[in-house]
Amino acid sequence: MTTGASIIAALGVGNGINFAQLADDLAEASFGFKRENLEARNETLQARISAASQLRSTLSGLASALGDRIRFGDLAPRASIGNPAVARVSSAAGSAPEGTYSLEVLRLASSQTFVSRSYAGADALAGEGTLRIRFGTVEGASFSEDLGQSPLEIAVSASDTLADVARAISDASGGRLEAYVAQGTGGAQLVIKGSEGAASGFVLEPTSAATPPSATPGDLSYLAWSPASDSGELRSTARDALFELDTVEMSSPTNRVRGLPEGLELDLTATNIGAPTQIAFTGDGSAITSVMSDLVAALNDVVAILNSEGGASGPLANDPGLRELRRDLGDLTSREVMSAANPGDPTTLADLGLSITREGTFRLDNARLAATLETTPEAAAAMFTTGVRGVFATIDRLARENTSIGDPGSLGGSVIRYEAQIARNEERLERIAEQQANLRARLTRDLSAAQSAISTSQSTLDFIRRQFETSDD
Repeated sequence: MTTGASIIAALGVGNGINFAQLADDLAEASFGFKRENLEARNETLQARISAASQLRSTLSGLASALGDRIRFGDLAPRASIGNPAVARVSSAAGSAPEGTYSLEVLRLASSQTFVSRSYAGADALAGEGTLRIRFGTVEGASFSEDLGQSPLEIAVSASDTLADVARAISDASGGRLEAYVAQGTGGAQLVIKGSEGAASGFVLEPTSAATPPSATPGDLSYLAWSPASDSGELRSTARDALFELDTVEMSSPTNRVRGLPEGLELDLTATNIGAPTQIAFTGDGSAITSVMSDLVAALNDVVAILNSEGGASGPLANDPGLRELRRDLGDLTSREVMSAANPGDPTTLADLGLSITREGTFRLDNARLAATLETTPEAAAAMFTTGVRGVFATIDRLARENTSIGDPGSLGGSVIRYEAQIARNEERLERIAEQQANLRARLTRDLSAAQSAISTSQSTLDFIRRQFETSDD
């Protein structure tokens, strides 16, 4: 190669160099490693967040499922009543009544029934005017209006029949009244039935459009009724239910009684004056055994995730939240869950057969559980409530403490910490992208200037080459 050719080769002229690509490559070489390193860190952090979130979800789901089973499942106390003809017994959702109660039903709730005087038929004209119905308590010949209930104002046209009036009453009452026409041996009669409860009585106050009103069939005033003017139209009076629960007299506007102590609920069906019946709530030993078996399986699911995600190569290796959960699980069998138990009653999950193996998994000691259920069945059942003590409270506290985002030593705290690290890494990636773009722009500018200078000197280089070639000849 000639001396001139070697100089040109050294300058790179004529080699088709892409200076824009060269700028990209140089910028990438300067910042690519940093970017890839941060992206790899974020992938690791995302894996840690996923693993920690899975554990948090599993713990929360375990506590929630146990609570639902106690409230609504086979662990809910079963009610029995000595005289089932008197009432149906149940408990409110989320409650756990215990022990026994006496019940004496003195009077069932009833509704007012009104039967009008006779008409020729259901298609007989009722008479034009306005029918006003007020609600309240009927007591003997007196009526006390309940101002909390709005009266009904029913417009009756000249062409409306007795059947039309019955439909209008039912439609306008919003369920408070049921009206229909009954065809009896004495003719057609308007029947109006109210709701249960003393305050659901009613009076009828028609204003006839006739001048003067005649108070005969075909005139709306014929439907007027009040207890003071009753001559047989009142067939039953609205009354509250009266009953004694553990000898304490109580009342209810309906036979469907709610809001009783400890969530007890009654549907009264008959009276038993002078012969109180007993209500009892008892637990189910077989249900407790079933729940404890399911609890052991669920806890072992948590342990399996711990071992998988917290192993030497797992994403949560050396995670403080995972270590804390492992310690809490190790102490679970000996943790006191019934601090106010009587001497001799079960107080720990170990008393219910929960044990832990050397490998850190859980097992059910059926012999110990059976002994507890045999010697203290009521105390064992009392451990399964949704109150501040018991099995559920213990598992719920375990879940809450280990998933709280406010505790830096919990799994929730780990998630918050990893998310913060990802956010910081994202900020660094943004800065790196900006710096790389700035370097690429500067290199592109500088290399473009160099390319322009080389192009400008191309003719000079060609001349030098020809001179060298001539001298060589």
